[in-house]
Amino acid sequence: MIIGQAGSGKSTLARYIGRHGNLPVVHIDLIHWKTGWIERTQAEKTLLVLDAIAQDRWVFEGGNSTTYPQRMARADTLIWLDLPALLRLRRAVWRSVKHYGSNRPDLPKGCPERLDASFYRWIWRTRHSGRASLKNWFETAPPHLQKYHLQSKHDVMRWVHNTFPDT
Repeated sequence: MIIGQAGSGKSTLARYIGRHGNLPVVHIDLIHWKTGWIERTQAEKTLLVLDAIAQDRWVFEGGNSTTYPQRMARADTLIWLDLPALLRLRRAVWRSVKHYGSNRPDLPKGCPERLDASFYRWIWRTRHSGRASLKNWFETAPPHLQKYHLQSKHDVMRWVHNTFPDT
């Protein structure tokens, strides 16, 4: 289970783990959005999350903290990508520019990437409150979880190398 604020690299790390760990990847944005940037109801999202984590093996990235307890109960590992706000903001803008007008693999069809100033403001505005919430989830996670708090690009690369040394 990978948690982190927008632009922290959750989707990228999840795809890497999925590819090298032979695990199906679940992206929260595919659950959160329907075609045309229409948000699903919380009830729909919860059912889709519960269906995804009912599988034997998975790597799940993203928010929807209302389902964190169920995900944590089924997960064996919790990774918190806790990268600096300016880096995350820069990554989010770059991702928008890179994929502008097309669909990213972690979004449903019909949700083309866009430049969205309100999204970038939200990243900046929630940099402290979002981090505090994730810190609480991380610190109160069930004891059976292997936990990794990665706070820099270097931490992430070291974790990847130690976890998948042959890659």
